Amino acid sequence: MKDIEYLLRFADEHRDDNTDRLLLSAGRYPEVDMPLAVDQILARRKVKDKLPTWWANKELFFPSRISAEQCSGEQAAVYKQALVSEGMRMCDLTGGLGVDSYFFSRKVSRLVYLERFASYCEAARHNFKALGADNIEVVNGDSLSALEGKGPFDVFYIDPARRGEENKRVFALRDCEPDLTVLLPGLFEYAPRVIAKISPMADIRQTLVLLPWTTEVHVLSVRNECKELLFIMDKERSADTGNPRIVCVNLGGAPIVFKFTPAEEEQSPSFVSGEVGAYLYEPNASILKAGAFKVIASRLGLRKLHVSSHLYTSGKLISDFPGRSFRVEEVIPFKDKVCKSLLKRLPQANITVRNFPLSVAELRKRTKIADGGEVYLFATTLEGGERVLIRTVKGS
Repeated sequence: MKDIEYLLRFADEHRDDNTDRLLLSAGRYPEVDMPLAVDQILARRKVKDKLPTWWANKELFFPSRISAEQCSGEQAAVYKQALVSEGMRMCDLTGGLGVDSYFFSRKVSRLVYLERFASYCEAARHNFKALGADNIEVVNGDSLSALEGKGPFDVFYIDPARRGEENKRVFALRDCEPDLTVLLPGLFEYAPRVIAKISPMADIRQTLVLLPWTTEVHVLSVRNECKELLFIMDKERSADTGNPRIVCVNLGGAPIVFKFTPAEEEQSPSFVSGEVGAYLYEPNASILKAGAFKVIASRLGLRKLHVSSHLYTSGKLISDFPGRSFRVEEVIPFKDKVCKSLLKRLPQANITVRNFPLSVAELRKRTKIADGGEVYLFATTLEGGERVLIRTVKGS
């Protein structure tokens, strides 16, 4: 890459500058491709917390600003190493910025990075060299024919583009590029396993119908925000076809993992109670996304407050609950006169709404309760239809 070292040095020296002013002052720096330099500055700002290893390496080049926005976060990329084995030969079919390729390469013996845009391939070659990833081969192409002579492979990784016309986000699997439902049978001619990263907005059960080779689904959250759905598909499916293992993972500290199958969820009894016990539980984002609503209650000895609330209760503390746990201090029937008087004894609280006719903003407007503090107020509906406010605090 011509003059890349100078460009990156300039971007680092001006990393805290106002980028709009830099663009306007481009005439002062005729030797600098100013739009590209500004892209480097903005991309690095995007990845500072998301991708700290790459942010710390000042030799790395970002082919576009959007590449930093769309790439995997570091915690998610490191987690995905557990999905492959040492000695595997792997191909990343949608290379992009190369974050997933790089972290996979730390585990597998050999990896081919495939990318249709030449500028991304050029950046990837530069970056992989700067990172010391010498077991990655960069291939510029957009079809399996570009891989001729590169195999065989043990596993493909694919992250279909989730932007359609006019750069609008799409979530349906068949609207992504490439269409995995069409491509997958052909992929199995080259490798026995495929790992697909799917939009976290996708419906898991509908996607399983479209991808019947799926043996595992990993629902991956980082700090309680669902980031990725990972579908692992095998050419030779397990005997338990149609009932893959679903792994709910929450990263950001010690990983919290909960595993179940759709059959377990379907067969679990519905434990619902109209009474609030001494403790209240709110599942993390991965549990909610995966739909482990009944199995979590059955397995941990909990009861739901309402079939549609996804809030749980118990008389004794469940210390390993995969989500937030609270000690209940008071259950307040939700009535207009209560709203008017509540502010006097509860001026500040963190409010959560579950299965309730008002939004958080509407409830704050009616009660005048300020945000924050150590009190957590849950507005919900109990089995039987009674609407209540549950005042809680964190801890045992």
